[in-house]
Amino acid sequence: MKELAKTYNPKDFENRLYDFWMENKYFHAEVDENKKPFTITMPPPNVTGNLHLGHAMYVLQDILIRWKRMDGYSALWVPGTDHASISTEARVVNKIRNEGKTKEELGREKFLEEAWDWTEKYGGNIKNQLMKMGFSCDWDRERFTLDHDLSDAVLDVFVKLYEKGYIYRGDRIINWCPDCKTSISDAEVDHEETHSKIWYFKYPLVDGDGFVTIATTRPETILGDLAVAVNPADERYTDLVGKKVMLPLMNREIPIIADDYVEMDFGTGVVKITPSHDPNDFEVGARHNLGQLVILDEEAKINENGGDYCGLDRYEARKKIIEDFKDLGLFVKEEVRENSVGHCERCNTVVEPIISKQWFVKMKEMAEATLKEFKENNSPEFVPSRFSKIYEQWLENIRDWNISRQLWWGHRLPVYYINGKDEYVVSKTKPEDTDEIKYVQDEDTLDTWFSSALWPFSVLGWPKETEDFKYFYPTDVLITGYDIIFFWVIRMVFSAIEHTGQVPFKHVLITGIVRDEQGRKMSKSLDNGVDPLDVIDHYGADALRFFLVNGNSPGNDLRYFESRVEASRNFANKLWNASRLVLMNVDDNFREKSIEDINLKSEDKWILHKLNQTIVSIDKQLDKFEIGLYSNEIYEFIWYEFCDWYLEMVKYRLYDEDVDVKNDAVNVLMYLLDKILKLLHPIMPFITEEIYQHLPVKDEALIIASWPKYQEAFEFKETYDEIEFTKEIIKSIRNIRAEMNLPNKKKTNMLYYTEDKFEKAAIENNSQQILTLANCQTVKFEDKANIDPDEHSVLLVGKAEVFLPLKELIDREKEIERLTKEKEKAISEIERVNSKLANQGFVSKAPEKLINEERAKKETYETMLKNINLQLEKLNK
Repeated sequence: MKELAKTYNPKDFENRLYDFWMENKYFHAEVDENKKPFTITMPPPNVTGNLHLGHAMYVLQDILIRWKRMDGYSALWVPGTDHASISTEARVVNKIRNEGKTKEELGREKFLEEAWDWTEKYGGNIKNQLMKMGFSCDWDRERFTLDHDLSDAVLDVFVKLYEKGYIYRGDRIINWCPDCKTSISDAEVDHEETHSKIWYFKYPLVDGDGFVTIATTRPETILGDLAVAVNPADERYTDLVGKKVMLPLMNREIPIIADDYVEMDFGTGVVKITPSHDPNDFEVGARHNLGQLVILDEEAKINENGGDYCGLDRYEARKKIIEDFKDLGLFVKEEVRENSVGHCERCNTVVEPIISKQWFVKMKEMAEATLKEFKENNSPEFVPSRFSKIYEQWLENIRDWNISRQLWWGHRLPVYYINGKDEYVVSKTKPEDTDEIKYVQDEDTLDTWFSSALWPFSVLGWPKETEDFKYFYPTDVLITGYDIIFFWVIRMVFSAIEHTGQVPFKHVLITGIVRDEQGRKMSKSLDNGVDPLDVIDHYGADALRFFLVNGNSPGNDLRYFESRVEASRNFANKLWNASRLVLMNVDDNFREKSIEDINLKSEDKWILHKLNQTIVSIDKQLDKFEIGLYSNEIYEFIWYEFCDWYLEMVKYRLYDEDVDVKNDAVNVLMYLLDKILKLLHPIMPFITEEIYQHLPVKDEALIIASWPKYQEAFEFKETYDEIEFTKEIIKSIRNIRAEMNLPNKKKTNMLYYTEDKFEKAAIENNSQQILTLANCQTVKFEDKANIDPDEHSVLLVGKAEVFLPLKELIDREKEIERLTKEKEKAISEIERVNSKLANQGFVSKAPEKLINEERAKKETYETMLKNINLQLEKLNK
């Protein structure tokens, strides 16, 4: 048998093992009617660059897949990437700009070639990074949102929704990004609270009888005003309704209208109405037939409708408009206030609400069906449940979905205009031209989320009734961040219900985001990002994986601490060394023996009972997606129960001259190590597989080995309790030895007294462990009437009293000297605190918290002094 390397070095085996798994197709899931399916579709990372530390949270998916694979399921994890239309196009545009070209100069065909080159480059990088992290995806089923089959599904859905009347083309207020030069959905707008200004201006009445005052945060939109509105119940302005004002700067008469939209107690109670540049004003304008007037172009510059301001950037126009109002004597004032401003989530440019002819999906009916499914069946189930509120609120307040984008990279709309006019046909394929009719395809592409909404079923072959779709759908769990509940999770659910009649996943496990040590979001601007490959290169993939899940709860953010990654590597190193110790005892005399045929000792029964408890607890935690608790369970079992206790308890048998005694001990160790590696494998797959391959008795590979099960035969409750009690005695003796600075080589005698039968039996049955692990010379029951308490240190463990002779523990003179110094120090500290608290200047000025801290210190030192005096009194007798 090949010996396990002396030093744990993940670089020695991580790449080799991943190749081993790939070559043997262990990640591939088969349609198997004899097994239950378990399916996860990976949230596809965007092909816009390399992965970041947040993507390492995909480890949660890998853990569940590896667990279910070992537990006998046909476990499928579908990997893939998203074409990310806006983000990818922006990066490609920037790349060719740096080369001295423009998108328009290249033309659509050449530009798309550039985009595909980008995708192939970064898509390959992403796959390599996912592999480096040990993710056991079924790479045979890898998907990309622009793959032919997935694109075909997108076109199929568009046509069906159009034919059903759910997709329409119309003029609506949309969010326009002047930098990306495309419309974006509400979900792609980040609203940031900013210190903004609000300006007040006068609009003169046309009849010369005074003016009205309006307030706005966007003075540039004044150029597009088509009315001012007041509340019909506002008596201040009743007489003005129906009159007109002269729009300053534009010299255009606009009406004063009455509408319930206006809040009487907000601002001046008079609101400017700009139907083409505000969603609420759009609705008011429609009710009053005001028409439309767009005054901004695609770069957010004033267009020809803006008169003398034409060509100015929106912010330049804002400054000039304010100055011009001042010159006219119509400027009232400006105020600073907090205001929520929408930014493009891709480029952080302030978006402009603007009327535009776009393609939309009607959401009312699909949202209602989705909400009904959730309220009646809690489907899908959110973990943690608190995130379901966000889901509900978005469904209850959802608006029609703007799905067209003014981009070239993506799924082009299957819309063909007849002879370049507004008349069109919707078709998956271009209709044939005739002499009279020429069909020209719409230039726009679909919102990225339109294709992503189909991901859970399109990746399995839908709309075809493939074997994969019939067997693996619906999927079991979606694992994603809380930041995309509204624009991805919701869309997948309503799309799945509409097209497949089923909710696409049973559970939605919400993760937080990985932040830096200060709790800040990682970003390029802060230069606080962490490359997962750098972490892996330094500490190994297993250490990173363990760090990401240990102690973390669903839905909570995680702070990145390198020290914690290092601690995870130390855990791996501890397992490595413990495994090496076990394997070193597999010598020529080793004979495999079934655990049922071994004469189990007390320590064996204790650890096997504990193993049972751990398996049951881990299964419960995994079923509830409490992966952080699962990791803690297996960590505690390996580090403390197995390494710190059991290995120490069993050592005396490993050195026994009786070959059968040693062989039994090694067999129990091998059994435990086998189960430990299996239980830890989903989190730390590399180190566990490497150690497993060195076991003398094993399956073909750990990744496909059977998940440990609860064994009723290992229910040794009484023995377990005895060992737990014995451990408490050992810990108490170790603590007092440490306090007394007793050298390890110096043994002590232990006397004990208890009237409790269980405790007496526990000590008698496990005296060997006390002798060895507490460094005792003898363990003897003694009536406490025969024991002089002044000559012994007394420890209370349960109902038992444990006595250790003081003369064996300490050098009396040295201990008196040490305690005397401690006494002097305690007295000095008490005097210092008393002096401070007696100082009225301090007491009157210091915060109450600080005063309370000083009082607490005094109490601590006084207790310390009391204990020191008791010990000195005992030593001086």
